[in-house]
Amino acid sequence: MVIKVFLASSSGSTAIKKKQQDVVGFLEALKVEYTPLDIACNEDNRMWMRENVPSEKKPSNGIPLPPQIFNEEGYCGDYETFFNAKEDNLVYSFLGLDPPPGSKEALQAEKSAVKENGTHVEETSTEENLDKSREARAGEYEEEEEADEDKEEDDQPVSEEEQDLHSEEEEELRQLEEEDEAEAVEEEEEDDVDETKEDE
Repeated sequence: MVIKVFLASSSGSTAIKKKQQDVVGFLEALKVEYTPLDIACNEDNRMWMRENVPSEKKPSNGIPLPPQIFNEEGYCGDYETFFNAKEDNLVYSFLGLDPPPGSKEALQAEKSAVKENGTHVEETSTEENLDKSREARAGEYEEEEEADEDKEEDDQPVSEEEQDLHSEEEEELRQLEEEDEAEAVEEEEEDDVDETKEDE
């Protein structure tokens, strides 16, 4: 599998030069073998690149700018997609290559493979279920404790002081009621007296 990087050796754009250097430099750092193909000096390279970049990936003017990256005949992407893959540690996937053992991407691939085949998922779901059942048991235990405390408070014998306070309160209420009744009787009697005076 040959990685092809289409470049413009004599590009007047500093941005394009910088992007090309970024892609090439990163591939060299990863020790990924690639073939640089110059579109500035070779018309065939330019035509091949333009024809093989998918139409949805082409800019509005229809002319894709370098760098453009291919794996054999398969289109990988432009600088933007390469940069995003680099940020996500997915350059090998982006290039259609197997990541070398021990690389960040290989470790990520192993983790996702473990999740897909179910072993890790089952373990996590079992752990989650255990946690949930523990939480539920803890909640039930707390509720039982609260209920027991309330019951103890209700069942506790009332102390003599509390009884005295209670009887004092009742006594005061009784006295107030009696006073109210007495006042009401006095008012009635006064009204009766007033009425008899008026009649006379």
